Amino acid sequence: MKSTYSEAFKEQALTKVFRRGNRSVRSVADELNVKYFTLKGWMKQRARASEQMPPVRQKRPQDWNLAERLAALQDSHGLAGEALHAWCREQGLFAHHLVQWRAEFCQGGDAEERRSSARALRALEDENQQLQRELARKEKALAEAAALLVLQKKYQALLGGEAV
Repeated sequence: MKSTYSEAFKEQALTKVFRRGNRSVRSVADELNVKYFTLKGWMKQRARASEQMPPVRQKRPQDWNLAERLAALQDSHGLAGEALHAWCREQGLFAHHLVQWRAEFCQGGDAEERRSSARALRALEDENQQLQRELARKEKALAEAAALLVLQKKYQALLGGEAV
């Protein structure tokens, strides 16, 4: 006999499957009293449906370039209170981003230079760490080679110069 499940039940089941942690899909199916392959079919349908829909991905405020920031400041100029917050929600921003961007424009772009110099400094620090690790590895290899040479000389001295 074929069972029909409501859309609400399917949604709850899929939510449970996608948030299952390190449990298997089969254990979730057993818990919900649903056949394993039925649950897998629902998962495939959801995957196909999400592939057909264009991804909704808004830009993070850090990813906005200077021209977009200036346009946002101009568009939001004169808005206050609830109107400002509604505009910010539409754009995926917070009011404090606008305040920060306004201050950066007033300072003449110094913040952008500081960010780029901070990135360059971080890159140099990463490179320095990598070089230090490589140096430590080479020092260990050199110490091992020196120890082997000392042991080889001691071995030869112990045998009295006999060739083996």
